[in-house]
Amino acid sequence: MDTRSRRRLNGASKPLNVAALKSAARAAIVMPAVFAFADKVIAKPQTSLLAAFGSFAVLVLVEFSGPWRTRLLAYLSLAVVGAGYITLGTICSRNAWLAAGAMAAVGFVTLFSGVLGGYFAAASTGVMLTFVLPVTIPAPNSAIPDRLEGWGLATGVGITAVMLLWPPRRRADLRKAAAGALRSVADFVDAARDQLADRAVAAREAVDGLGRTFLGTQHRPTGPTASTAALSSLPDELDWLLSFLTPAPELPALEVASAEDEEALAATAAVLRVSATRLEGGDVRPDFARLDAARDAVAHVLIQRLPEVPDLDALDPPFRIRVVTYSARQIGGYALLATGADTPELGHHDIAQPATPLAAIEATEQLAVEHATFGSVWLQNSVRGAAGLAIAVFIAQKTGLQHGFWVVLGTLSVLRSNALGTGWSIVSALAGTAVGIVVGALLVLGIGTHEAVLWGVLPVALLLAAYAPRAISFAAGQAGFTVVLFILFNIIQPVGWRVGVVRVEDVAIGFAISLGVGVLFWPRGASALLRNDLAAAYARGADYVVATAHELIEGGRDRPAAERAADAAVHRLDDAFRQYLAERSATEFNIEDVAGLVGGASRVRRAGQSLASLGHMADGNVRLDDCGRNLDRELQAFQAWFVSLGYALVNIRPVPPPHIRDTDGRTRLLECVRHAARSGDKATIHGALRLLWASQHLDNLWRLEARLSDKVNTARAGSRRS
Repeated sequence: MDTRSRRRLNGASKPLNVAALKSAARAAIVMPAVFAFADKVIAKPQTSLLAAFGSFAVLVLVEFSGPWRTRLLAYLSLAVVGAGYITLGTICSRNAWLAAGAMAAVGFVTLFSGVLGGYFAAASTGVMLTFVLPVTIPAPNSAIPDRLEGWGLATGVGITAVMLLWPPRRRADLRKAAAGALRSVADFVDAARDQLADRAVAAREAVDGLGRTFLGTQHRPTGPTASTAALSSLPDELDWLLSFLTPAPELPALEVASAEDEEALAATAAVLRVSATRLEGGDVRPDFARLDAARDAVAHVLIQRLPEVPDLDALDPPFRIRVVTYSARQIGGYALLATGADTPELGHHDIAQPATPLAAIEATEQLAVEHATFGSVWLQNSVRGAAGLAIAVFIAQKTGLQHGFWVVLGTLSVLRSNALGTGWSIVSALAGTAVGIVVGALLVLGIGTHEAVLWGVLPVALLLAAYAPRAISFAAGQAGFTVVLFILFNIIQPVGWRVGVVRVEDVAIGFAISLGVGVLFWPRGASALLRNDLAAAYARGADYVVATAHELIEGGRDRPAAERAADAAVHRLDDAFRQYLAERSATEFNIEDVAGLVGGASRVRRAGQSLASLGHMADGNVRLDDCGRNLDRELQAFQAWFVSLGYALVNIRPVPPPHIRDTDGRTRLLECVRHAARSGDKATIHGALRLLWASQHLDNLWRLEARLSDKVNTARAGSRRS
């Protein structure tokens, strides 16, 4: 899809967003009621202000999905953190330097906490408002109880409303989409020969669609909890499984050579279908015992054939079948974890059983360490946001602006990940604000000081303001928000159209701060970062594959460190890609080619994980070192190619063709393994099989090199045309 096509799609009319409409209607019903109670019954200005904006934060700026207990805990945590921020903001509000320093610390911690998962990221803007408002409106410490009273009223009523009135179904929708993809892949696995082509296309479309669905979520649904991490792992695992069912156009369809092969594929399809039912709410469990027995039977048949195998290519069908069964087992475990059930041991070490408090703390620390580098989009955005917000608070405090918090909110609302993105946001925000001022001024001029009419218009304005940013555009949201402000401030203190003038002056300062910070801090945004993160993910993935292969061959100890580095690199790449898609300037490469490159990095890491799982086949500590050394040249060439791929990505250069295979080493490996198999010793035969499976994984990665080379060179050509 070219740039103009994407722009036409972006400008196309959007269908009615029912979820956004329900959320907006809830805000339009609840927020005016909370504000009216605070304004007319409690009648304390500080309480009314926090009740109004606190309700807006809970009902409009924050939306948690998932099981009701988890959602309730998330909202209660938001209430507690917000109370702490209100207290701290009030204490710091009377000194510009203290206020700016506290804003920098709070801004960084709040934004950076988004690495821990979707709940933290989704709460960042709403909880930030609870600090921005009190820190930019100087007040004595005696105002803290009144402010907390308003926040308590807002959260008490707001949380009750979001839990009981039209709760979101996003998590259920994701599970439903995953279940559909699982069924499509299962249909392909056990399809008749004359149905293979059609079922292959349907399965690929379903898996790609699932990946786009997860990618389209505002925040990656991962974190230190096992259920969210398991659910988000399904698209990559299904893609990995499909890559072995249909690895390359030049390879034949997967051949079923024996009854054992047929049973393995049937068991795979059964596990996938039961996993789909589980995700849809069924109380069933995959039959892992049948799947494991079928996989072992395939291996036993191969062992009997091993002395007469003519070449390594003859091992490809049983190898692919075994990988498919391992992947199906992984998917079944993910389905159980995603639905809160206990699972058998999984092969991936980044997803564990339902977390204990200690395990959750360790996972949180690991995520923080992964992103504690300037190659992380989370760290860059957190530093940029904290700097912009601190400058905005300082200027608002020092200049004594009437409504200084709008300077900070203006900064927060338009600050994006690069200078050009911020510039486009400023244009949109200014346009939206201008429209909102005109509409709001006309409303105020028409209504005058008739307070009852203002109260009547407020729910309608809130409905539009809450619906517009999610379902229409950012500019429409700015316009709706401005109209709401006109009405709110004219209810609190009737001053007519002059509220609009103050709004323009204050937010213009905030916009200027955003643009300045965007220019000074990483102005190229996620585009350059994405290339660097792609290179790092491929390099660390290749290191992981090599370290794991060496562990299989000679018992090396570098695999755990290489695994952690590969995991961290892929996680940073995923976040950088999401940021790249969110930027309006994300037109440097064709999006589909970039998505293919991101998926390729995940496949390299997944190959390392699959190699690591071969260690479970060990019977004792038997390793065929002499046989395994025949893989050394192949491993060196493989690693060197991915280093050259990273160089090409960072410097936008052509990618070399796939590395030249070490055919002599492959031949020697097969002869060596045949000799070991003739010994009849079970442990020796298992060691030989591990080396053969490792060789087959390298074959699969060699085929991946050709596809990656085409994608990089195609994306590079498209970039030049743009």
